[in-house]
Amino acid sequence: MNFFGALPVMLQTALLLAASNIFMTFAWYAHLKNLNDRPWWIAALLSWGIALFEYLIQVPANRIGNTELNLGQLKVLQEVITLTVFVPFAVFYMQQPLKLDYLWAGLCLLGAVYFIFR
Repeated sequence: MNFFGALPVMLQTALLLAASNIFMTFAWYAHLKNLNDRPWWIAALLSWGIALFEYLIQVPANRIGNTELNLGQLKVLQEVITLTVFVPFAVFYMQQPLKLDYLWAGLCLLGAVYFIFR
């Protein structure tokens, strides 16, 4: 089922991967803030539950993207979206300082985008 049929494949893929990454980022890291006082296995079970929603979005995103993008392009797109989601999460939700390292990492990813999509 394709909810975004009128949108270009690249945009459909990017939107779904962004939504998927939001779930993934919370599954991987939010327990460090919210469940730090609980046993690790509780955090693992809750993270696994959140990750289920990530996969329910990520799998269709990759299937849609694979109709026009190759595997390397899908992976680099995923990494760029991951950093795009992670930085605001780290700064605003986890209250970590904004570091210049995020900019350098982003510039490295721009290089990866150039080489994989040229």
